Amino acid sequence: MTNRATMTPAPASESPTVAPADPRKPTAAKRRGGRTKRRSVTRKQVWAGWFLLTPALLHSTLFISVPTLAAVFLSMTDYSFSGEWAWVGFDNFVELMGDQNFKTAFVNTVLYALVVVPISMGLALVIALGLNQKLRGMAFFRTAFYIPTVTATVAVATVWLWIYNPGAGLANGALSFFGFGPQPFLNSPDTALPSLMLVGIWQGLGAKMIIYLAALQGVSRELVEAAELDGANPWQTFKHVKWPALAPAQFFVLITSIVGTFQVYDLVYVMTRGGPGISTNVLVLDIYNNAFQGMRLGYASAETVIMILLISVFIIVGRKLQGSDKSE
Repeated sequence: MTNRATMTPAPASESPTVAPADPRKPTAAKRRGGRTKRRSVTRKQVWAGWFLLTPALLHSTLFISVPTLAAVFLSMTDYSFSGEWAWVGFDNFVELMGDQNFKTAFVNTVLYALVVVPISMGLALVIALGLNQKLRGMAFFRTAFYIPTVTATVAVATVWLWIYNPGAGLANGALSFFGFGPQPFLNSPDTALPSLMLVGIWQGLGAKMIIYLAALQGVSRELVEAAELDGANPWQTFKHVKWPALAPAQFFVLITSIVGTFQVYDLVYVMTRGGPGISTNVLVLDIYNNAFQGMRLGYASAETVIMILLISVFIIVGRKLQGSDKSE
Protein backbone atom coordinates (compact mmCIF):
# COMPACT_ATOMS: atom_id res chain seq x y z
CA MET A 1 0.00 0.00 0.00
CA THR A 2 1.50 3.12 -1.17
CA ASN A 3 1.56 6.07 1.18
CA ARG A 4 0.42 9.25 -0.40
CA ALA A 5 2.61 12.09 0.63
CA THR A 6 0.71 15.04 1.93
CA MET A 7 1.27 17.78 -0.52
CA THR A 8 1.41 21.27 1.02
CA PRO A 9 0.51 23.91 -1.54
CA ALA A 10 3.17 26.44 -2.22
CA PRO A 11 2.44 29.78 -0.58
CA ALA A 12 1.20 32.41 -2.94
CA SER A 13 3.31 35.46 -3.47
CA GLU A 14 2.71 37.85 -0.61
CA SER A 15 1.02 41.13 -1.59
CA PRO A 16 1.14 44.33 0.57
CA THR A 17 -1.80 44.64 2.91
CA VAL A 18 -3.82 47.86 2.29
CA ALA A 19 -5.47 49.24 5.41
CA PRO A 20 -9.10 50.12 4.89
CA ALA A 21 -9.84 53.85 4.69
CA ASP A 22 -11.09 55.44 7.85
CA PRO A 23 -14.63 56.60 7.05
CA ARG A 24 -14.33 59.33 9.71
CA LYS A 25 -11.35 60.94 7.99
CA PRO A 26 -12.43 63.25 5.14
CA THR A 27 -10.81 62.75 1.80
CA ALA A 28 -9.17 65.53 -0.16
CA ALA A 29 -12.22 65.83 -2.38
CA LYS A 30 -14.48 66.14 0.65
CA ARG A 31 -12.22 68.78 2.16
CA ARG A 32 -12.29 70.79 -1.06
CA GLY A 33 -16.05 70.43 -1.17
CA GLY A 34 -16.34 71.56 2.44
CA ARG A 35 -14.23 74.66 1.80
CA THR A 36 -16.28 75.47 -1.28
CA LYS A 37 -19.50 75.06 0.68
CA ARG A 38 -18.22 77.30 3.50
CA ARG A 39 -17.19 79.95 1.01
CA SER A 40 -20.62 79.73 -0.57
CA VAL A 41 -22.33 80.09 2.80
CA THR A 42 -20.08 83.01 3.76
CA ARG A 43 -20.79 84.73 0.44
CA LYS A 44 -24.52 84.30 0.96
CA GLN A 45 -24.25 85.73 4.47
CA VAL A 46 -22.33 88.75 3.14
CA TRP A 47 -24.96 89.40 0.48
CA ALA A 48 -27.72 88.95 3.03
CA GLY A 49 -25.99 91.43 5.34
CA TRP A 50 -25.66 94.04 2.59
CA PHE A 51 -29.29 93.48 1.62
CA LEU A 52 -30.43 94.11 5.19
CA LEU A 53 -28.17 97.17 5.48
CA THR A 54 -29.40 98.72 2.23
CA PRO A 55 -32.38 100.65 3.71
CA ALA A 56 -30.21 102.12 6.48
CA LEU A 57 -27.44 103.00 4.02
CA LEU A 58 -29.90 104.66 1.63
CA HIS A 59 -31.41 106.62 4.51
CA SER A 60 -27.99 107.72 5.77
CA THR A 61 -26.87 108.71 2.29
CA LEU A 62 -30.00 110.57 1.22
CA PHE A 63 -30.91 112.25 4.50
CA ILE A 64 -27.57 112.64 6.31
CA SER A 65 -24.53 112.52 4.02
CA VAL A 66 -25.97 114.45 1.07
CA PRO A 67 -27.54 117.24 3.20
CA THR A 68 -24.32 117.55 5.23
CA LEU A 69 -22.21 117.95 2.09
CA ALA A 70 -24.77 120.41 0.69
CA ALA A 71 -24.62 122.44 3.93
CA VAL A 72 -20.81 122.56 3.77
CA PHE A 73 -20.98 123.76 0.16
CA LEU A 74 -23.72 126.33 0.79
CA SER A 75 -21.85 127.68 3.83
CA MET A 76 -19.25 129.02 1.40
CA THR A 77 -21.87 130.91 -0.64
CA ASP A 78 -24.37 133.73 -0.19
CA TYR A 79 -27.29 131.65 -1.45
CA SER A 80 -30.66 133.17 -0.47
CA PHE A 81 -33.38 131.25 -2.41
CA SER A 82 -33.24 133.82 -5.18
CA GLY A 83 -31.53 131.51 -7.66
CA GLU A 84 -28.44 133.73 -7.86
CA TRP A 85 -25.49 133.10 -5.61
CA ALA A 86 -21.80 133.85 -5.35
CA TRP A 87 -18.85 132.10 -3.74
CA VAL A 88 -17.86 133.97 -0.56
CA GLY A 89 -15.45 131.50 1.04
CA PHE A 90 -15.24 131.85 4.82
CA ASP A 91 -17.01 135.23 4.98
CA ASN A 92 -20.12 133.70 6.57
CA PHE A 93 -18.04 132.16 9.36
CA VAL A 94 -16.25 135.45 9.99
CA GLU A 95 -19.59 137.26 10.18
CA LEU A 96 -20.92 134.68 12.64
CA MET A 97 -18.10 135.48 15.06
CA GLY A 98 -19.52 139.00 15.42
CA ASP A 99 -23.21 138.01 15.47
CA GLN A 100 -24.62 138.46 18.99
CA ASN A 101 -27.64 136.25 18.25
CA PHE A 102 -25.32 133.42 17.22
CA LYS A 103 -23.10 133.87 20.27
CA THR A 104 -26.09 133.75 22.61
CA ALA A 105 -27.53 130.73 20.80
CA PHE A 106 -24.15 128.97 20.97
CA VAL A 107 -23.74 129.55 24.71
CA ASN A 108 -27.35 128.64 25.49
CA THR A 109 -27.13 125.40 23.51
CA VAL A 110 -23.89 124.35 25.23
CA LEU A 111 -25.33 125.19 28.67
CA TYR A 112 -28.52 123.31 27.85
CA ALA A 113 -26.54 120.21 26.85
CA LEU A 114 -24.18 120.39 29.84
CA VAL A 115 -27.10 120.53 32.27
CA VAL A 116 -29.74 118.33 30.63
CA VAL A 117 -27.54 115.43 29.48
CA PRO A 118 -25.85 114.41 32.77
CA ILE A 119 -28.86 115.12 35.00
CA SER A 120 -31.32 113.25 32.78
CA MET A 121 -28.94 110.30 32.42
CA GLY A 122 -28.37 110.08 36.16
CA LEU A 123 -32.07 110.33 37.02
CA ALA A 124 -33.00 107.81 34.32
CA LEU A 125 -30.48 105.32 35.71
CA VAL A 126 -31.82 105.73 39.25
CA ILE A 127 -35.39 105.28 38.02
CA ALA A 128 -34.39 102.20 36.00
CA LEU A 129 -32.77 100.66 39.07
CA GLY A 130 -35.96 101.27 41.02
CA LEU A 131 -38.19 99.85 38.28
CA ASN A 132 -35.98 96.79 37.90
CA GLN A 133 -37.48 95.27 41.03
CA LYS A 134 -39.91 92.35 40.89
CA LEU A 135 -42.79 94.10 42.64
CA ARG A 136 -46.44 94.50 41.82
CA GLY A 137 -47.36 97.60 39.83
CA MET A 138 -43.98 98.00 38.10
CA ALA A 139 -45.59 97.81 34.64
CA PHE A 140 -47.77 100.82 35.46
CA PHE A 141 -44.86 102.95 36.61
CA ARG A 142 -42.73 101.96 33.61
CA THR A 143 -45.55 103.05 31.31
CA ALA A 144 -46.09 106.28 33.24
CA PHE A 145 -42.42 107.27 32.98
CA TYR A 146 -42.33 106.44 29.26
CA ILE A 147 -45.49 108.32 28.21
CA PRO A 148 -43.78 111.77 27.89
CA THR A 149 -41.36 110.29 25.35
CA VAL A 150 -44.11 109.25 22.95
CA THR A 151 -46.14 112.42 23.51
CA ALA A 152 -45.81 115.14 20.87
CA THR A 153 -43.43 117.89 21.99
CA VAL A 154 -46.00 120.55 21.08
CA ALA A 155 -48.49 118.95 23.49
CA VAL A 156 -45.82 118.69 26.19
CA ALA A 157 -44.84 122.33 25.71
CA THR A 158 -48.49 123.44 25.87
CA VAL A 159 -49.03 121.62 29.18
CA TRP A 160 -45.88 123.13 30.65
CA LEU A 161 -46.93 126.59 29.49
CA TRP A 162 -49.95 126.19 31.74
CA ILE A 163 -47.79 124.81 34.58
CA TYR A 164 -45.45 127.83 34.31
CA ASN A 165 -48.28 130.37 34.03
CA PRO A 166 -47.39 133.15 36.51
CA GLY A 167 -50.96 133.72 37.64
CA ALA A 168 -52.84 130.41 37.60
CA GLY A 169 -50.08 127.88 36.93
CA LEU A 170 -49.56 124.70 38.89
CA ALA A 171 -45.91 125.52 39.63
CA ASN A 172 -46.59 128.76 41.48
CA GLY A 173 -49.54 127.12 43.24
CA ALA A 174 -47.25 124.40 44.57
CA LEU A 175 -44.60 126.95 45.58
CA SER A 176 -47.14 129.07 47.45
CA PHE A 177 -48.20 125.97 49.40
CA PHE A 178 -44.64 125.78 50.75
CA GLY A 179 -44.48 129.51 51.46
CA PHE A 180 -42.58 130.69 48.37
CA GLY A 181 -43.59 133.72 46.34
CA PRO A 182 -44.63 133.54 42.67
CA GLN A 183 -41.84 133.04 40.16
CA PRO A 184 -41.72 134.50 36.61
CA PHE A 185 -40.37 131.27 35.07
CA LEU A 186 -40.55 131.87 31.29
CA ASN A 187 -41.10 135.62 31.63
CA SER A 188 -37.66 136.43 33.04
CA PRO A 189 -34.29 136.11 31.26
CA ASP A 190 -32.83 134.73 34.49
CA THR A 191 -35.27 131.83 34.85
CA ALA A 192 -36.45 131.12 31.30
CA LEU A 193 -33.56 128.87 30.24
CA PRO A 194 -33.47 126.85 33.51
CA SER A 195 -37.24 126.37 33.15
CA LEU A 196 -36.74 124.95 29.66
CA MET A 197 -33.98 122.70 30.97
CA LEU A 198 -36.37 121.25 33.54
CA VAL A 199 -38.89 120.40 30.81
CA GLY A 200 -36.14 118.85 28.66
CA ILE A 201 -34.96 116.67 31.55
CA TRP A 202 -38.51 115.53 32.34
CA GLN A 203 -39.39 114.72 28.73
CA GLY A 204 -36.22 112.73 28.05
CA LEU A 205 -36.34 110.50 31.13
CA GLY A 206 -38.58 107.84 29.60
CA ALA A 207 -36.43 106.91 26.63
CA LYS A 208 -33.24 106.75 28.68
CA MET A 209 -34.97 104.79 31.43
CA ILE A 210 -36.17 102.11 29.00
CA ILE A 211 -32.67 101.61 27.59
CA TYR A 212 -31.12 101.38 31.06
CA LEU A 213 -33.87 99.01 32.20
CA ALA A 214 -33.26 96.69 29.24
CA ALA A 215 -29.52 96.74 29.93
CA LEU A 216 -30.04 95.98 33.63
CA GLN A 217 -32.28 93.03 32.80
CA GLY A 218 -29.51 91.70 30.57
CA VAL A 219 -26.96 91.58 33.41
CA SER A 220 -25.99 88.00 34.23
CA ARG A 221 -27.94 86.81 37.25
CA GLU A 222 -25.17 84.35 38.06
CA LEU A 223 -22.65 87.18 38.45
CA VAL A 224 -24.98 89.12 40.73
CA GLU A 225 -25.63 86.06 42.89
CA ALA A 226 -21.89 85.28 43.04
CA ALA A 227 -21.16 88.83 44.24
CA GLU A 228 -23.89 88.56 46.86
CA LEU A 229 -22.54 85.21 48.06
CA ASP A 230 -19.11 86.81 48.41
CA GLY A 231 -20.63 89.35 50.79
CA ALA A 232 -20.95 92.34 48.43
CA ASN A 233 -23.49 94.95 49.49
CA PRO A 234 -25.91 96.48 46.93
CA TRP A 235 -23.56 99.38 46.16
CA GLN A 236 -20.58 97.07 45.59
CA THR A 237 -22.72 94.79 43.41
CA PHE A 238 -23.81 97.75 41.31
CA LYS A 239 -20.31 99.21 41.04
CA HIS A 240 -18.41 96.03 40.17
CA VAL A 241 -21.05 93.94 38.35
CA LYS A 242 -23.91 96.03 36.98
CA TRP A 243 -22.07 99.24 36.10
CA PRO A 244 -19.48 97.59 33.79
CA ALA A 245 -22.29 95.68 32.04
CA LEU A 246 -24.07 99.00 31.36
CA ALA A 247 -21.17 100.44 29.33
CA PRO A 248 -22.67 99.87 25.83
CA ALA A 249 -26.06 101.22 26.89
CA GLN A 250 -24.37 104.13 28.64
CA PHE A 251 -22.51 105.12 25.49
CA PHE A 252 -25.65 104.83 23.34
CA VAL A 253 -27.66 106.98 25.75
CA LEU A 254 -24.85 109.54 25.90
CA ILE A 255 -24.60 109.92 22.11
CA THR A 256 -28.34 110.14 21.51
CA SER A 257 -28.72 112.59 24.39
CA ILE A 258 -25.99 114.88 23.04
CA VAL A 259 -27.48 114.89 19.55
CA GLY A 260 -31.00 115.43 20.91
CA THR A 261 -30.11 118.34 23.17
CA PHE A 262 -28.14 120.15 20.48
CA GLN A 263 -31.10 119.80 18.13
CA VAL A 264 -33.69 121.15 20.58
CA TYR A 265 -36.06 123.39 18.65
CA ASP A 266 -39.79 122.68 18.95
CA LEU A 267 -39.79 122.95 22.74
CA VAL A 268 -38.14 126.38 22.62
CA TYR A 269 -40.21 127.57 19.66
CA VAL A 270 -43.54 126.76 21.31
CA MET A 271 -42.70 127.92 24.83
CA THR A 272 -40.55 131.05 24.38
CA ARG A 273 -39.74 131.70 20.69
CA GLY A 274 -36.23 132.39 21.94
CA GLY A 275 -37.34 135.04 24.45
CA PRO A 276 -37.52 137.00 26.60
CA GLY A 277 -35.33 138.91 24.18
CA ILE A 278 -32.83 136.33 23.00
CA SER A 279 -32.23 134.75 26.42
CA THR A 280 -33.43 131.29 25.27
CA ASN A 281 -32.26 131.45 21.68
CA VAL A 282 -30.65 128.13 20.64
CA LEU A 283 -28.71 127.10 17.56
CA VAL A 284 -31.47 125.32 15.63
CA LEU A 285 -33.91 128.17 16.28
CA ASP A 286 -31.31 130.70 15.13
CA ILE A 287 -30.61 128.60 12.02
CA TYR A 288 -34.34 128.56 11.25
CA ASN A 289 -34.62 132.33 11.70
CA ASN A 290 -31.64 133.04 9.45
CA ALA A 291 -32.68 130.57 6.73
CA PHE A 292 -36.44 131.04 6.46
CA GLN A 293 -37.08 134.46 7.96
CA GLY A 294 -33.89 136.25 6.97
CA MET A 295 -33.73 134.25 3.69
CA ARG A 296 -29.98 133.71 4.13
CA LEU A 297 -29.52 130.00 3.51
CA GLY A 298 -25.75 130.28 3.03
CA TYR A 299 -25.35 132.05 6.37
CA ALA A 300 -27.60 129.50 8.10
CA SER A 301 -25.60 126.67 6.51
CA ALA A 302 -22.41 128.07 8.03
CA GLU A 303 -24.14 128.01 11.41
CA THR A 304 -25.18 124.41 10.75
CA VAL A 305 -21.59 123.39 9.99
CA ILE A 306 -20.46 124.87 13.30
CA MET A 307 -23.21 122.98 15.13
CA ILE A 308 -22.16 119.70 13.48
CA LEU A 309 -18.55 120.29 14.53
CA LEU A 310 -19.69 121.11 18.07
CA ILE A 311 -21.72 117.90 18.31
CA SER A 312 -18.71 115.94 17.02
CA VAL A 313 -16.47 117.45 19.70
CA PHE A 314 -18.95 116.57 22.45
CA ILE A 315 -19.27 113.00 21.14
CA ILE A 316 -15.48 112.55 21.02
CA VAL A 317 -15.11 113.89 24.56
CA GLY A 318 -17.91 111.63 25.78
CA ARG A 319 -16.29 108.63 24.14
CA LYS A 320 -12.94 109.46 25.73
CA LEU A 321 -14.58 109.78 29.14
CA GLN A 322 -16.31 106.44 28.73
CA GLY A 323 -13.02 104.86 27.66
CA SER A 324 -11.29 106.19 30.77
CA ASP A 325 -14.10 104.79 32.95
CA LYS A 326 -13.69 101.35 31.39
CA SER A 327 -9.91 101.40 31.84
CA GLU A 328 -10.36 102.18 35.51
